[in-house]
Amino acid sequence: MSTEPGPELTPAERAARRKRLAEVFGDVLPDQTSDDLSPEGDVAAAEDWLKRQVPPHHG
Repeated sequence: MSTEPGPELTPAERAARRKRLAEVFGDVLPDQTSDDLSPEGDVAAAEDWLKRQVPPHHG
């Protein structure tokens, strides 16, 4: 196995390669999921929700 980088692919070649891989292996995970995004910038609501999820014995 060679460790040398291959030739740079054009955007069209990368898209074609991704399409071929998807045909063979099925859908792959997206580059970014909804977990990576902030919920409309409402950090306080997210923290409140998280605090409500704490079991009582963790007081």
